Amino acid sequence: MTNGPVPSTDGAHRRPAGVDDMTVEAVGKVSEAFEWIERARGRLFDFHQMMGHADLVMGEAAEMLRSCGHTEEAECVEREIVGRNVLDGRWTFQIVEEFDELYYGPVSAVEHQIRARFMGGRRHVFEAEFKERRRSRGVPGHEFRPPAAHNASVPTSKSSS
Repeated sequence: MTNGPVPSTDGAHRRPAGVDDMTVEAVGKVSEAFEWIERARGRLFDFHQMMGHADLVMGEAAEMLRSCGHTEEAECVEREIVGRNVLDGRWTFQIVEEFDELYYGPVSAVEHQIRARFMGGRRHVFEAEFKERRRSRGVPGHEFRPPAAHNASVPTSKSSS
């Protein structure tokens, strides 16, 4: 549970007026869950790319077996392994697309809708307030934002100390 709004957070992370601590925390939980889904989605893409690479390497292995005179084994690898579905009727790109369509897309939309409704679309309000309560003001390495930025639109410690 938080201790109310933290006034020195930058505008991009400041809670909207009238939003209570429990709502900030609840929206933070929705976002945390979505971040875990993002990580799982990343693993799914890892799986997709790893399996695609493995299939290509298996094809190379079949070619090498054939060039060594092991035609029967090469044909077995090509027939039984190369291009094989990883799930019933699906290659990994189809799994990724199905996940995105049936799960990731709807969850992403709901998470965005909840943030829009309660936080004005702002991301990481809970985390920004948490950081603000934990940092040691005036100690190098504990600034809310960096002292300077390459992009003028990025709030810095001069504008949000």
